[in-house]
Amino acid sequence: MNKKIPFKISICNELFQGWPIEKVFEYAAKLGYDGVEISPFTLADSVTEISTKRRNAIRRAAEDNGIEIVGLHWLLVKPEGLYINHPDEFIRIQTQEYIEALIHFCADIGGKVLVHGSPHQRTIKEGWNAKDSWDYAKETFKVSLKAARQRNVFYCLEPLSPAQTNFINTVEEAIRFVKEVRHPNLKMVFDCRSASASEKSLTESLLQALDSGYLRHVHMNDANGSGPGFGETNFTPILKTLLKNGYKGYISVEVFSFDPDPQTIASRSIGYLNGIMETLTEKA
Repeated sequence: MNKKIPFKISICNELFQGWPIEKVFEYAAKLGYDGVEISPFTLADSVTEISTKRRNAIRRAAEDNGIEIVGLHWLLVKPEGLYINHPDEFIRIQTQEYIEALIHFCADIGGKVLVHGSPHQRTIKEGWNAKDSWDYAKETFKVSLKAARQRNVFYCLEPLSPAQTNFINTVEEAIRFVKEVRHPNLKMVFDCRSASASEKSLTESLLQALDSGYLRHVHMNDANGSGPGFGETNFTPILKTLLKNGYKGYISVEVFSFDPDPQTIASRSIGYLNGIMETLTEKA
């Protein structure tokens, strides 16, 4: 597909509920997507259960379809009991070890980016000390990022809306956290849906993320949880801001509402994004 747009577009695989990952790669390629972003829990309860043979097969299947495995997201949904900033040191150590396993799995299948959302595994619970929780999370990432540097992947923190978690809701907070950890393989993600709920202005907060130098990945989703073009969010200024500021990463379709069906969502989302970008590049 000869696209005029300057960005590569990926889609998250959990939308395709029950589809084998090979079928997701094939269908995404037919629609013109450049990459697929994978939720590990759709493949196994734990990535430690995925053999080297299976990892190689996943990587080959993507390559055979001309699809890039962008990376992973929804990292800590399974196995249960993980928590990046829990007061219990044993739980944090288990979490650190699993994050390292995720990093190795991501690199093994050819991915470059791990998106850390996982709101329920980072929320500060009643009675916990907020500063301690912040420091525990820093400790978790400092330990795990050694593997990220070793495998040359980027671990990216995603600010999420207050409705999802109370830990790192804004671009400003994510930037501060990344600065304090001070590791070359720790970056951040901009999620349009969460930013719609957490920020005063989508474009101003996006520009703040771009200016920080830490932005590595962008999730494209409407404020209503559907795909781009399925709601009221105006994506033209978002894409224009990315274009004008030289963004080089992926824009990735991530949805939380799976209606009416994955085929409609996937096809209309990429068509909508391509249409905006073709218009913008023609005007440039």
